[in-house]
Amino acid sequence: MTASPDSLLAPTAQKVWAGGWAVPMQRPSVGFEPNWSEEGFSDHSLRQVVRVTADGDALRLRLSNRYGAAPLVVRGASVGLRADGAGVRAGSSHRATFSSARSVTVPPGAEVLSDPVPLPVARFDSVIVTMHLPETTGPATTHLQAYATSYRAVGDRLDDVAGTHFVDTTHSWYYLTGVEVLGDHAASVVAFGDSITDGYGSVNDADNRYPDLLADRLAAAGTPRPVLNAGIGGNMLLSDSAWFGERALSRFDRDVLSLPGVGSVILFGGLNDFGFSEIDLPTYKPNPCRTVEELIGAVESLAGRARTRGIRVVAATLLPMKGAEYYTERSAEKIRRFNDWVRTSDAADSVADFHRAVADPGDPERLDPRFDSGDHKHPNPAGYRAMADAVDLSGL
Repeated sequence: MTASPDSLLAPTAQKVWAGGWAVPMQRPSVGFEPNWSEEGFSDHSLRQVVRVTADGDALRLRLSNRYGAAPLVVRGASVGLRADGAGVRAGSSHRATFSSARSVTVPPGAEVLSDPVPLPVARFDSVIVTMHLPETTGPATTHLQAYATSYRAVGDRLDDVAGTHFVDTTHSWYYLTGVEVLGDHAASVVAFGDSITDGYGSVNDADNRYPDLLADRLAAAGTPRPVLNAGIGGNMLLSDSAWFGERALSRFDRDVLSLPGVGSVILFGGLNDFGFSEIDLPTYKPNPCRTVEELIGAVESLAGRARTRGIRVVAATLLPMKGAEYYTERSAEKIRRFNDWVRTSDAADSVADFHRAVADPGDPERLDPRFDSGDHKHPNPAGYRAMADAVDLSGL
């Protein structure tokens, strides 16, 4: 008897749903370059490109209206493989449905998951997702620093395969928080952190953030695994921020533990908790002076929550930042003490010593000039490569 199409898209003992791509959502904000989050959309088609790190027979979309003040109406959505720019590879476009309907309304504060879309994907394919948003959305749930180009066109352009109408662009993502893939997957790795995980200093559309390069390295080693990026630029472990997202302690369940098939998490954060108090800028508020003990307690809490779920934990050392705007002897001393604890603690299953991987051999308080993006705290793509190479694959 021939299997039905629906049965081919159902999980089995060999095939399960896993995160092929994911990103944490944020409140709408001005951000670091122009974006559409505060103005939102009104009878626009929004086209976004993501690179999946898992292969499989089908995918499904997760849409978020977490920070919306009104219901989000999606009149239609399509999924395909990227050709070039905003173009869709010929023959790859499929309409997505939600509970068998082509349209869906996402209530404020909610998420929805699409039905399975029968689009086979290979690891590292660029998947292009288009949504028609016919009504005025108001400010949009977003991820500000995508380091990937998103496209906008007026009207319903779901069938614009060539992408010629998509002339407006930004480097943020909107509403799309996950792409799940049905396949025979190893457990995924989630990189959790701030702007250095998010990819500040990487190249737009080049997929050379450290989690991207870690996924490349795992595949090259013959041990491919999905790698998901849960970084938010400016994020803190202990303080919420209107600009930089909810504190890591609050968002960990949503952005790590709730994802399907997670086997390992890399905990990497705290530089902003230590550094924001060293400078008086409106965007760095709130900026209480945090102690090393507070930061250790936060990492221990996150590690404990992950291990309770059977997830292996990799703790990472903080990067040097001599010459950066919030480098002081006080913040530097905190980094040294915190890194000493990470290297010697048993709170995690293994350690990624990112500090040693990118520090200047002649001055370990400073980023190696070969790896400095220019602001003395964020690596460039070569630095992100060094970080990815510093992860012990057996520790995952």
